[in-house]
Amino acid sequence: MTEPAQLITDMGRKARSAFSMLTGVSDAQKAAALTAAARHLRASQDKILAANARDMESARERDLSDSMLDRLMIDAGRLEAIAVAVDNVAGLPDPVGQRIDRSERPNGLVMERVRVPLGVIGIIYESRPNVTADAAALALRSGNAVILRGGSEAIRSNGAIHEAMVAGVVEAGLPADAIQLVQTTDRAAVGAMLKAAGLIDIIIPRGGKSLVKRVQDEARVPVLAHLDGICHTYIAKDADQEKALAIAVNAKMRRTGICGAMETLLIDQDYPAPGPLVRALLEAGCEVRGDDTVLELDERIVSAEASDWNTEYLAPILSAKMVDGVDEALAHIADHGSHHTDVIVTEDADMAENFMLRADSAIVMHNASSQFADGGQFGLGAEIGISTGRLHARGPVALEGLTTYKWVVRGTGQVRP
Repeated sequence: MTEPAQLITDMGRKARSAFSMLTGVSDAQKAAALTAAARHLRASQDKILAANARDMESARERDLSDSMLDRLMIDAGRLEAIAVAVDNVAGLPDPVGQRIDRSERPNGLVMERVRVPLGVIGIIYESRPNVTADAAALALRSGNAVILRGGSEAIRSNGAIHEAMVAGVVEAGLPADAIQLVQTTDRAAVGAMLKAAGLIDIIIPRGGKSLVKRVQDEARVPVLAHLDGICHTYIAKDADQEKALAIAVNAKMRRTGICGAMETLLIDQDYPAPGPLVRALLEAGCEVRGDDTVLELDERIVSAEASDWNTEYLAPILSAKMVDGVDEALAHIADHGSHHTDVIVTEDADMAENFMLRADSAIVMHNASSQFADGGQFGLGAEIGISTGRLHARGPVALEGLTTYKWVVRGTGQVRP
């Protein structure tokens, strides 16, 4: 077997060659490749589900958590959703070549900034097999070549999905090496990707804190980080009670294992109905860990530890705290949040605008569930992840986030004096 360092070097060289070929590919051809890939995903349903069943069996033997199992699992409905996402990306406008702005200098030079692909993207991710299709589709649609390295727990699922995606790419006449999957589970392959400067242009990690920390500590190429999702919902004193209850339960319990799930509920001390709100969460099967004031609302609530305010549970567990107004809510978010998604529920439009202006989060919401923190829900077709940093993209990273720009300058014979 090829050593991991040599494996990544070989894959990187193939990816750079494929990227060069993609620069001359038309928008219609890229769209056709993804339409074909979606068709192959559907046609490969039996193979993909069988591969996933074997991954799930192995994951249970390894005692992976319920949230990890939920992320790993594919059924017919989820596979169709994956195929639909690929179809949606095929139908999106091609960002490559889009003119960002244009100006003319006094000397007659015309300056334009034009979107171009990033190049070769390395994506390192855990658990979610859908990332294999989403990342491949977004990378190809934006003119990039991609090297995918999924988690060992999803090795069979990722392989089956990758095979279907490549079949569509080849059918459309594009290079198979535009979408490559690291087939080894050797963790040294991750280290080799992180050091592949000159072959890989950017690394995007999508996983837990330990993965992201390793990538940030070891990478010798730029990193677009997706950190944890400690998402807050603040229920203001004037919040509509029906809205507040529906939003809070959905934000926590719709799917507890996704990064947009609410992990901390902040309730204004003057909100008139905190009891029904907390009881609805308890009755939905959520463990509530509260501060001293919240503890008084129901005997089933357990006392929160200091670490709870900094925890992304990815499980039916919630920390809850009473706060004295929007300023204290914002202070708590600033101290304990992860700059992912934070929500205010209020009927006061001025308060909502104040909250959304001051919350230093990639996504801020008013009167909506944080579970909408998803590229598909934003109309982006799919997402590579949600960037919580400030460079180079923020929030759901999709087609535009996988491009940079170059300056195009047109003259009529000007020389600089």
